[in-house]
Amino acid sequence: MKPIYFLLALVMLSCNNTTSNTDTTTQPVPKEKAVLNKTYVEPHNGYSEAVAIKANGIKTIYISGQVGEGATFEAQFRDALNKLLKTLKVSGATFDDVVKYNTYIVNYSPEMLPAFRAVRKELMGDTDMPASTLVGVEALGLESWGVEIEAIAVLAD
Repeated sequence: MKPIYFLLALVMLSCNNTTSNTDTTTQPVPKEKAVLNKTYVEPHNGYSEAVAIKANGIKTIYISGQVGEGATFEAQFRDALNKLLKTLKVSGATFDDVVKYNTYIVNYSPEMLPAFRAVRKELMGDTDMPASTLVGVEALGLESWGVEIEAIAVLAD
């Protein structure tokens, strides 16, 4: 046998031996698929106000956008926050369980920020706050909607 063919045969034999290794310490062990229990909170009109998912002792609640009613930005924002708090309560949570929320404001301008902060502080406090995003948008689902808030809450089941 020529030396190059012998060397090639050794390399191939070596590769085959490593792929046939049955040592489970280096092989990934399949995990059991987590069982997810979903609860739909106030489903209507093609969506739910919230969906709560329970898995492995953790409950995660995804809250749909809550819109406010009123003649002013402040009134709509206050109403939207109150609806968010109500949906959290119906879902078995409080604002302390919220880890992230997004606020969408039609025709946002920086002059609205003081009212935004004052109402938020009044209804939710201002310590240990969740992650937050404030986005100015051109429009929401209906022309009368000026503010929409969505949130994610996580708590022990």
